[in-house]
Amino acid sequence: MSKAETLWIIPDGYIPPSSCGELVSHESVCVLNTSNQDAEVTIHAYFEDRDPLMNMQAIVPARRTRHIRTSSLIAGSERIPPGVPYAMEVRSSVPVYVQYSRLDSTQAENALMSVMAFPVRE
Repeated sequence: MSKAETLWIIPDGYIPPSSCGELVSHESVCVLNTSNQDAEVTIHAYFEDRDPLMNMQAIVPARRTRHIRTSSLIAGSERIPPGVPYAMEVRSSVPVYVQYSRLDSTQAENALMSVMAFPVRE
């Protein structure tokens, strides 16, 4: 079983480009902060064929959870584009737990995937 860490890797990111029906395709980085301090979370997105989007920020309050929709992350004036594979590095100012979830509703048969991110001990 993994423990809270300050660095997590998510190798398979992908925002589905369309939706079918009432559910909107999306993905989330789910962060659980069990500490007594707010977690300052920084996300870097890496692509196959373009420069990375760096230093996308979020706060997860102490003893709370936050589901960060990757489509809401902003680096300067850029966002992670839908329909493009990428990977993420998630760094936190305090040890946290990170899970990744994707809802793909591009067809009537919806798919939901959720996995723990890979913890890296520094």
